[in-house]
Amino acid sequence: MEAAPHMARLAAATTRPSGVPDVGGGEAPPGAEDLLTVLKWVAWTVTTLCVAGIFGVAAKMAVDHSRGSGGEHARGLGFVLGACLLIGSASGIVAALT
Repeated sequence: MEAAPHMARLAAATTRPSGVPDVGGGEAPPGAEDLLTVLKWVAWTVTTLCVAGIFGVAAKMAVDHSRGSGGEHARGLGFVLGACLLIGSASGIVAALT
């Protein structure tokens, strides 16, 4: 019967986690500035390619419209706009995961 008070004291002494631990802001490793510069270049290049993709789909639509067709380009435009959405939200997605 003496085990019960001992277990009660043990249960009272243990701490329970109260959520996600705070790991702090951290410190960037040496050379992180160069990596951020490269990431900015990549983001700029991909954004430029997305705009060029929209222009390309629009040009195909204009040419095919003059030929009497043009309904197939909605799929291509959807892919390009999906890429634009992904690029635009990339930093928000990463911020939510970290």
